Amino acid sequence: MADSTHTQDPAAAARRQQRLEELCAALIRAQSAQTAVRYRGHRLEWQGKACPLRAPHLQLDAQQDDWGSCRGVADAIALRLRHHDPELHRSLLPESPVARLVFELLEQLRVESLVPAHHPGSRRNLHYRFSVWSNRFLASGQTESHLGLLLFTLSMMSWVQLGGGPIDEGTEMLIESTRMFLLREIGQPFGRMRRHRDDQAAFGEQARAIALTVNGLIDDLQQQLADDEQSKEALEEISQRFGLLLDVDGDGEEGVSVAGTGSPRNSDAEAGYRIFTSQYDKEWRADKKVRPELLIRLRHQLDERIREQGLNVNGLTKKLRRLLARPENDGWRFGEEEGLLDGRRLATLVTSQADHRVFKQPRNEWRANAAVTILVDNSGSMRNHMEHIAMLVDLLVQGLERTGARTEVLGFTTGHWNGGKPLKDWQRRGRPANPGRLNERCHLIYKNADTSWRRARASLAALLKGDMFREGLDGEALLWAEQRLLAEQVNERILLVISDGCPMDTATRQSNEQDILDSHLMAVAGRIDADPRIRLCALGVGLDLSRYYRHSQLLDLEQAPDNPIFDEILALLARSIRG
Repeated sequence: MADSTHTQDPAAAARRQQRLEELCAALIRAQSAQTAVRYRGHRLEWQGKACPLRAPHLQLDAQQDDWGSCRGVADAIALRLRHHDPELHRSLLPESPVARLVFELLEQLRVESLVPAHHPGSRRNLHYRFSVWSNRFLASGQTESHLGLLLFTLSMMSWVQLGGGPIDEGTEMLIESTRMFLLREIGQPFGRMRRHRDDQAAFGEQARAIALTVNGLIDDLQQQLADDEQSKEALEEISQRFGLLLDVDGDGEEGVSVAGTGSPRNSDAEAGYRIFTSQYDKEWRADKKVRPELLIRLRHQLDERIREQGLNVNGLTKKLRRLLARPENDGWRFGEEEGLLDGRRLATLVTSQADHRVFKQPRNEWRANAAVTILVDNSGSMRNHMEHIAMLVDLLVQGLERTGARTEVLGFTTGHWNGGKPLKDWQRRGRPANPGRLNERCHLIYKNADTSWRRARASLAALLKGDMFREGLDGEALLWAEQRLLAEQVNERILLVISDGCPMDTATRQSNEQDILDSHLMAVAGRIDADPRIRLCALGVGLDLSRYYRHSQLLDLEQAPDNPIFDEILALLARSIRG
């Protein structure tokens, strides 16, 4: 999955990983008939919740695994979504982590055994992936220990029992004695597994019995090795390699935090966000913060760069029109030879019987009855990318306006670095605990929805004025953009965020919980994403933003943007519109 180029270029590797996840998610959706499947923050989501992959052979390594392994894992996940009842699974899940892993493995192998006979490609993919995992485990040398060999043997014999085999002669010889030992311990439930594979409840009873027995065997082995430090280290390494230390939550299925920050639920995080004082907050027109003569020079600079790149606004407009435009009735076409009878031309039938142009037809005009808000992160780290971002924004606004869409370009930053007047007020009041936001919020309007691109050309060039860029309060900016967008009387609303990272205000982070800004952004983004009135998506400048936004696209802006980069943006918009 990764060559030397991708390894040396983190941005290219991240973009490739994102494309790979999108392809895998599309495969899973197609084969499972579950539309609410997607990757977010490199973790699989189903119906908006994390979908953990507990079985060890489903754990992919981006540096080692190829496309064949990805296809195998995608097919395995699709079969699980199609043939697995999470509630029933939770009711049977053992408490011990080791027993849980065995139970998860057996359930995963059960659903994989249900691959239809008319899907031979999927069967090959599943076989390939399990073989890759088993060969890698063998190559790691972990089967040289009793514990490693026990777990590996159980995996291989269960795979064969449920229709995944055969296995090669060398592996057969390696596991033969351990297999005979295990069969003496788990023979009866093991023998019943295959006949019950179409019945999850009946299969689960047998799998639970096997898992508890194996857990007891491993407990006995751990007690025997309790006083041997070298053996304990080997035990820990095997556990990690096999997956015994996977993050298993109390609910056993869907409780993994996608963001990994320990943040509270969305509604609580949004409602609990605090602002020490809002009296210093500002909302500016961007062109009023730049001298007129400088604004003219910046606009000339932006126009020159767009011409140099040969960016095609006409082609972009056509693609945007196909994406956003819908037919709208715009009156009638008269003098047609078919359609609805036009009463005003009935006399023509008498005076000129050969003239059949006495009908009318509705005239449809394709227009985008939509409003698009582009929200640009004006934090200091964005300054180096702003020339390229200004080019993207300028062409997007032109193309959108030509389709009939209303467009708005907004920005957000703070009044100072490391806290401003609110920080001083807080210090004067004795530094009370958990004060909330300690910087003044600054919102910038580069173009409002009522201003045409031609009239806003100079103001858009203010994006190049980098000394206004400080820190970022992303969650509050999203709320502001949301309220402005909801005021638009249109059929479709799209909020496109352009950012290069997580929210940051140093004074606020140092004086509150570390994740106060992250939690607020995730809460606000999650709520907006669930609102059918707005389509929320984000462009990550050199950074994957899927941790915060369900629909996101990583952009590489190390080089000036070219026409293909707009295809990536259009694909993102299309995904957000489809939901």
